[in-house]
Amino acid sequence: MGTLRRELHLFHICAIACGAMISSGIFVLPGLAYARAGPAVIIGYLLAGLLSLPGMLSIAEMATAMPKAGADCFAVVRSMGPSVGTVAGLLSWFSLSMKGAFALVGISVFMAEFAHLNMHAVALAFCLVFVVVNLLGIRTAGRMQLALVIALFALMSAYVALGLPRVEVGRFEAFAPKGMTAVFFVTGYVFIAYGGLLKIASVAEEVRNPSRNIPMGMILSLLVVTVFYTLMVFVTVGVLDGADLAGSLTPISDGAGAFMGGPGRIALSIAAVLAFLTTANAGIMTAARSLVPLSRDRLFPAAFGRINARFGTPHNALLLTGVFIAVSLCLRLELLVEAASIVLVLTNGLACLSVIILRESRLQNYHPLFRTPLYPWLQIAGLVGFGFVLVEMGVAAYLVSAALIVSGSCAYWFYGRKRVQRESALLHLIERFTARELTSRLLETELKEIIRERDSIVKDRFDEVIERCVVLDLPGRVEAAELFKTAAAALGQRLGLPERAILDRLLDREMQSTTVIGPGLAVPHAVVEGEAAFDILIARCREGIVFPDAASGVEAVFVLVGSLDVRNTYLRALAAIAQIAQDPQFERRWMQARGAEDLRDLVLLSRRRREG
Repeated sequence: MGTLRRELHLFHICAIACGAMISSGIFVLPGLAYARAGPAVIIGYLLAGLLSLPGMLSIAEMATAMPKAGADCFAVVRSMGPSVGTVAGLLSWFSLSMKGAFALVGISVFMAEFAHLNMHAVALAFCLVFVVVNLLGIRTAGRMQLALVIALFALMSAYVALGLPRVEVGRFEAFAPKGMTAVFFVTGYVFIAYGGLLKIASVAEEVRNPSRNIPMGMILSLLVVTVFYTLMVFVTVGVLDGADLAGSLTPISDGAGAFMGGPGRIALSIAAVLAFLTTANAGIMTAARSLVPLSRDRLFPAAFGRINARFGTPHNALLLTGVFIAVSLCLRLELLVEAASIVLVLTNGLACLSVIILRESRLQNYHPLFRTPLYPWLQIAGLVGFGFVLVEMGVAAYLVSAALIVSGSCAYWFYGRKRVQRESALLHLIERFTARELTSRLLETELKEIIRERDSIVKDRFDEVIERCVVLDLPGRVEAAELFKTAAAALGQRLGLPERAILDRLLDREMQSTTVIGPGLAVPHAVVEGEAAFDILIARCREGIVFPDAASGVEAVFVLVGSLDVRNTYLRALAAIAQIAQDPQFERRWMQARGAEDLRDLVLLSRRRREG
């Protein structure tokens, strides 16, 4: 299918997220939201930003663990299985496409102010332009995004700086005339304004240093955009009469006109168009990549996962997304907003639930480089908040949610179900609590390969030995001499050496001085006859292996056996084991590993300096 190129830096990430968020959500929605909640619309924007936090941090965690195209969907498939993953992937694609369509509608609204043009024709023309730009490559689209966002922030900063001194406090009287119910409705209604945060996960496979840039880019973007949203809505409510603001489709431009006159109105209209351009570009860029993981997992036709060899872009997915956005432009504006907001709420909720399942399943190879703080309370608070917002949005929310979930389920049932059987973290979670054997190691193996790719791990000689060595998970308390007998038998057979010779050398070495080199860790070793002979045996005993001079039982043992001519290999193996054991999490993870293969993976994926 091809691979996507890692060409996005932190500034590109912030530009994509900020540009994706700052559009119709601030330049069109405040007037419509004010009509429903009055001046308390400010609280609605602030609450929507706070509500974005649990989902954003959850998606950031999963994206650093699995930095793949459409990382939110990719992770949900691994967390809850292909059926839920198909629904999540199509929800993500739908929401990001709707966000892009909403931006294109915004462009046409503002362009109509300056020229007598057909709104649908303008929106369709820009849709075509952005599809072409994105077909030419992520770097081209990313650079364009960065330039547009810089210009946008300059104009928004001028609006806030010049508008704050002109705010009239009296306009905030009767702050919440329709009660808090209206405020909560508006919170869900304007939630689409923060939907751009999800778009970072969609391009995770194309981000350089994703473990740092994805979470940092998301956090910075949410912080900056929430502050700007709150200040801009505050200024707009404070400078316009309620009657003029309620229902306006150009509220920020109207506000600029109120205290800066015609030039100010034009400047902020230009800012609005820039915002719509950035969101439309980001919407098409990221929505298309939501289809890539579904296609790679054979849950969607393979054609939509193909990467263009010349430009490194998912060309078929981009074309399908462009067609879908073009068709959705025919929908009524408010229906477009509500549908996109509902889907974003559902997508954020699935992200929170997925992190809980991935963590509680205790997958050995789930290694996010960024972990959500305040787990699991932040995720639980997010799920409660998302549920509350959906309830407050009323019957339309239920109908749209149900229709999308049914559509995704049908897509899986009639297409993906016949083509793929995939193991999920949910099965591991059920297995943990029921003590039933429900899983193989398919998911752990896939996660291991993802970590190797993510961390650019190049296998050395030590890795090659560990991949094929004997790993024992011993029940009950064991004497060191008993372990040595077992190790000598296994290693003798593998190296073609007499079992007795290996056993005698292990016992002699232990009598000279203890091979326990740290709390709970021992490295018994023996030099044997022969040439190019080297092997390792790994053993774990939760109840402890009793070594003669050790104060307590040893849980981790690495038995090294080699001939004199491979002394350097032995020394490098010893250094590798020492580095692995120095990890502060080593002892906990060693004891929590489910079995022999989990122990092997723990050693293989540990952070250490690898020899070339």
